[in-house]
Amino acid sequence: MGDKFDLKKLMGVTMLDAVSRANTFVAEVMSHNPREVVVPVVGGHARVTILPLLSQVKLPCSFTQKEIEYLTDRMENGGIEVVKAKYGAVKFADACLKGLRGDASIVECTFVATHVTELPFFASKVRLGRCGVDEVYGLGPLNKYERMGLEKAKKELEGVLRKVLALCRSKDS
Repeated sequence: MGDKFDLKKLMGVTMLDAVSRANTFVAEVMSHNPREVVVPVVGGHARVTILPLLSQVKLPCSFTQKEIEYLTDRMENGGIEVVKAKYGAVKFADACLKGLRGDASIVECTFVATHVTELPFFASKVRLGRCGVDEVYGLGPLNKYERMGLEKAKKELEGVLRKVLALCRSKDS
């Protein structure tokens, strides 16, 4: 697959649903403007594959276990709640353009080819630049709840990726 695509420029837009959802729902709980909140969301973009890193929210905060479970469930299942998906597309396109222009420190979460986990693709925090993805960041410290969520997300994504990659290989033949 890597011989057909420049993997530094192949990105999935997780911002449309997972990140917009996460920022919106966390801001609601914190009584803040969603534009002030940044929740890293790794893994995938649907159901159990969505892993919001609530321990790494930009705007110092802490949540009770009940709030963590509520927010995680809402992010995993709340796609129809966020009707501003166009905002996510615009924000991601803007970030890509800023990176291509050479602006420094453009960091977003996106689904990319990565070595963050043993999976070949995983939504991760990345720094964008003139050539696409300049750097893929590690997951950072995860709390116990996030580590359990990571294992669930990887298990689900592994099956999906196996099917997608097999389909890509069969079309190459």
